[in-house]
Amino acid sequence: MEEYYFLFLLGLLWCIFATIQDLRKREIANWLNFSMIIFALAYRAFYSIELGDGGDFFLFGLGGFGIFLLLANLLYYGRAFAGGDAKLLMGFGALLPFESINDLLFISIGFILLLFFVGAIFSLVYSCYLVYFNQRKFRLVFVRDLKKYRKLLLSVLLLSLTFFIISIVEKFGLEFWLIFSVLLFLLALLYIYLKAVEESCLIVLVDSKALSEGDWLERDIKVEGKVIKKSVHGLSAEEIRLLRKYGKKVWIKQGAPFGPAFLISLLIIGAGYLFSIDLLSLFTR
Repeated sequence: MEEYYFLFLLGLLWCIFATIQDLRKREIANWLNFSMIIFALAYRAFYSIELGDGGDFFLFGLGGFGIFLLLANLLYYGRAFAGGDAKLLMGFGALLPFESINDLLFISIGFILLLFFVGAIFSLVYSCYLVYFNQRKFRLVFVRDLKKYRKLLLSVLLLSLTFFIISIVEKFGLEFWLIFSVLLFLLALLYIYLKAVEESCLIVLVDSKALSEGDWLERDIKVEGKVIKKSVHGLSAEEIRLLRKYGKKVWIKQGAPFGPAFLISLLIIGAGYLFSIDLLSLFTR
């Protein structure tokens, strides 16, 4: 496993810089992501030559990069990831310790599950931070959405009570159905909470001078007879120049920074291998 120490250190350093960038600017620079990919694959190529393993160490890294390239594009075009997050994910494909065909499948699945689990927890904590600094606006939107989705909440509550009552009458799985009923209602409440956080904290009016390439428009905007449409690719440099020319302000949809989730996930994996704990297998059994 010594050959992976450098890759782990490389990923750790780059993830620290990516996290700082993401928290400060809500973006991760292309040069940072692409340099990590280049360094990781170049190291694998040189080390593979040194090992004389027929190129396996390099090819498994290349295969991992290919798999994560596909996953990154799916997440990017599904608007789950911004461009910087997607490119950082590609880099992890070249870093992870793939040593067999099975590893390419199971470690990839395990890492994605781990990343989304960590990301979900971090995003929830981050949303509490946002709500704290936008309490008044959030409260108004949340109360409004509770009324808007009251039929959904009532339906879920009735369904939960039905499951619970049946379990009492039939005398089976009482504890399971109680937990399931509570979780079902909490998930519906969480959905409304996150919708309110998005509208009150993550959709912001931004001056064109503060725009960055790739920012997501919340709604189409008309500029001197031309319509700039919201797109999965975000604003282009040309569109930003046009908006700045006419001094426009636009509504931008921001996302929770995902860089910290990559850093935490890498630290968990590193700790698992350091203490010989196969953490990723917990997610793939």
